[in-house]
Amino acid sequence: MVRTLAKLLALAAALLALAGCGLAETGATAAAGAASAAQQAKQARQTEAKVRQQIDAAYRQDAARRKAAEAESQ
Repeated sequence: MVRTLAKLLALAAALLALAGCGLAETGATAAAGAASAAQQAKQARQTEAKVRQQIDAAYRQDAARRKAAEAESQ
């Protein structure tokens, strides 16, 4: 009886250890995915800032052209 219980406990411990490895791998994969998502979000914010700067520059250039055209017409 004690031997059977010891075998069952050893088997349970082995199964838990193997399950833990899979759990750790899943956790590592999730962490890597989260890091990748964070990096993509950072790049998206940088791209958005760059596009906003380009739009602002285009607006400034357009305003300068309109002002110059108005000055020429007077």
